[in-house]
Amino acid sequence: MASNGSSLNHVNNNFNSFHQLPDTRKAMLELNTIKTTDSHQDTKWQYTGNRDDFYNSSASDVTHDQEYTEEEKLLVKKIDWFIMPIICTLDFLQFLDKSTINYAALMTFKTDVHLEGNQFSLLGSVFYLGYFLFQLPNNFLLQRISVGKYIGIIVVLWGTVLLCTAFGTNFSQIAAMRFLLGFFEAGIYPSLTLLVSTFYRRSEQVARLGAFWICNGFALFAGGLVSFGISHMVNVGGLKSWQWYVEFTFDKKFLEINYFVYPDRIMIILGSITILMGVVSFFFLIDSPKSSALKLNAEQEMLVEERTRDNATVRTTEVKTEHIWEAIKEIRFWCFSFACLLINLQNGAMTIYNGQITASFGFDQVESMLLSAGSGAATILFIAVAIVSVQRTHQTIYTACALMVVNVLGLILLLAIPVTHLKLIGFYMSWSYCSVYVLLVTSISNNVTGYTKKIFYNGVLMIFYTVGNFVGPLMMVSPPYIEGMIGYLIANSLVLILLLIARSRMALVNKRRILLLAHTSASSAAHSYCQDDISDEQDQTFIYLL
Repeated sequence: MASNGSSLNHVNNNFNSFHQLPDTRKAMLELNTIKTTDSHQDTKWQYTGNRDDFYNSSASDVTHDQEYTEEEKLLVKKIDWFIMPIICTLDFLQFLDKSTINYAALMTFKTDVHLEGNQFSLLGSVFYLGYFLFQLPNNFLLQRISVGKYIGIIVVLWGTVLLCTAFGTNFSQIAAMRFLLGFFEAGIYPSLTLLVSTFYRRSEQVARLGAFWICNGFALFAGGLVSFGISHMVNVGGLKSWQWYVEFTFDKKFLEINYFVYPDRIMIILGSITILMGVVSFFFLIDSPKSSALKLNAEQEMLVEERTRDNATVRTTEVKTEHIWEAIKEIRFWCFSFACLLINLQNGAMTIYNGQITASFGFDQVESMLLSAGSGAATILFIAVAIVSVQRTHQTIYTACALMVVNVLGLILLLAIPVTHLKLIGFYMSWSYCSVYVLLVTSISNNVTGYTKKIFYNGVLMIFYTVGNFVGPLMMVSPPYIEGMIGYLIANSLVLILLLIARSRMALVNKRRILLLAHTSASSAAHSYCQDDISDEQDQTFIYLL
């Protein structure tokens, strides 16, 4: 402990002598260049608050609250208003669009399209086959074209596919549409995550990533309520309850929603809304913090430069193969990837079996639809808890582990207790896995730098995400789905171990870099710091947020 403290003091003194200004934000704005100690030309240096905060405090305090100038507060608010509403709406729609068969299954969907045996599970899995196959093309396209325009195009395409799904009449046709839906939705999560890591400081990212993942919870909640309403549709002209609704009537005893139905148009509604959002995204979603749409003043332009250094995401069209090989060699890369796969075994099942699981507890179909809305509320609650916890404790992975323990306890409660209402509580507790995944993505966003490396990390993560979601539904054999739940319990227990291994590796690197910085000249550190698009491995001044 003493040696670590002396090292930190050395680093502190080194950097104090480097800029010698009491107000570090003022230092960032006023200090444009410094003179290096060698014979080479002046090296441009731009300060990052997070790293200097680390050097002037301790390893455990690296992520303490950021102090913002009024100008930066205005800048962050402007960025929020420009991109977060679109990001959140897109996330809401993609989750609702892919989850439509979950609610349809509680009605007459299976018989209407003549599903037999495990064909319903296959409809859930085939979506992720398309998801899987698009990941490599997605990685290439993300680095080659404008992210905002790219998002707009794929959203229009998946909206069109969903609209066409309305005309499917058998397993083969629905399966083909589900495959294409997964294919075109595959690019949305990596793209949105990349946008957040481009625009926001590392300390700001957990709240923004959490915000758009919370929209999954809202989609679950809204989907449950909508399906409850759809379940009250009356059969008019031989048409089915899961297809369409237009009006309601009032029953004297209670408010009863009775819908007149037209063929398959509920998917037409969702598909049309999605296409509209794709067009909006294409024309209005900015993908650079230097976009002219933000109308930055001179001070805000300097702040953008400094914030870019902090989040270490510098857009480039050059594919750096050394960044890819570097990622493959990292233990944490494989820990995060396999943790992602294991978490999403449960996610794949919950997405399409949500209502059927609650029905297996003994609730009728209508009650199950209402209770499925509770899953959305639980998701929102757990992600909110995760965000607040990380902001207060500055411990991303430990928070993820604590929430995964909640999931494990919930699954044990669901499996071991024969009381229906306790099973339901356990079921809702098990949805904490969503917040664990959000924090896993946040950790990668915070701790992986280099544009190629970041895209590669997110791309491979999506491949493992896809495999987990593909296999997960196939583990759900028949009610009460005991085999599947036991499998998810074992998988999520392993996630705890993988996350702790990844954290320990990053903590070890942090300690080594602290010692290295204690013996590094200020000019050398600044020279390393000012380089564009270098990876976290190449940048020996980079400190991981644990």
